[in-house]
Amino acid sequence: MARTRPRSWEGTTAQGAYVVTASAHRPPGPASPAAVRLHRPGWRDPRLLLGLVLVAGSVALGSSLMAAAADAVPVYVATEPLVPGDPIDPDSLAIRQVRLAESLDHYLRADEGLPGDLVVVRAVSPGELVARSDVSSAGDLNVRPVGITPSGPLPTAVVEGSSVDLWFVPAPTDDDATSPGAPYELAHDLTVAQVSAPTGGFAVGSRTTVHVLVPVDDLADVLAAVVADGSVEVVPVPGAAG
Repeated sequence: MARTRPRSWEGTTAQGAYVVTASAHRPPGPASPAAVRLHRPGWRDPRLLLGLVLVAGSVALGSSLMAAAADAVPVYVATEPLVPGDPIDPDSLAIRQVRLAESLDHYLRADEGLPGDLVVVRAVSPGELVARSDVSSAGDLNVRPVGITPSGPLPTAVVEGSSVDLWFVPAPTDDDATSPGAPYELAHDLTVAQVSAPTGGFAVGSRTTVHVLVPVDDLADVLAAVVADGSVEVVPVPGAAG
């Protein structure tokens, strides 16, 4: 193949003659910009440092979440009111994973199983963790249920699990029917185990019975008042959880 010879142009100007030679392999025109060479980022590059910080933070967060999950233990939580005297029923409990730290031994753990003779000794509200002090064996229970039928309307605050006081109101005497003896307190801060309202055709004229858990030490006085001339009234304790 014959080699292409460069072409030349001749001309004249006021300053003299000139000659322009153009290469056949490089057309005339503006020069191309210099190529930009990519450099590998160094350790001091802010973007590289930011990426390292984000990766380290993600690893630390994942490690903390895994550690928290490992520290959680299953414990029992009440799904309904638990009343002293009631046996522990698995249907009234749920299992929740919680972190208890140093108070781990204070609550009833679900991974240890439930003894068959456990009863409630303290009122527990729904959603509350069941502490070991809230339950005991049936033989250690020191309260007994007593049915009380108040003479007047039952306050709406008297419900299952609520705290009440018991007062005795003596009946008027034949000597002075207008001045009966002064009422006095029989027992205080007792737990309501059940409220039995009359239903059906026998509800008319019937009164509601409140089953109150009475400590053994107060049982004789309360039972004597129930059969005495007068009435035993149930008074709710203000501010007590029901």
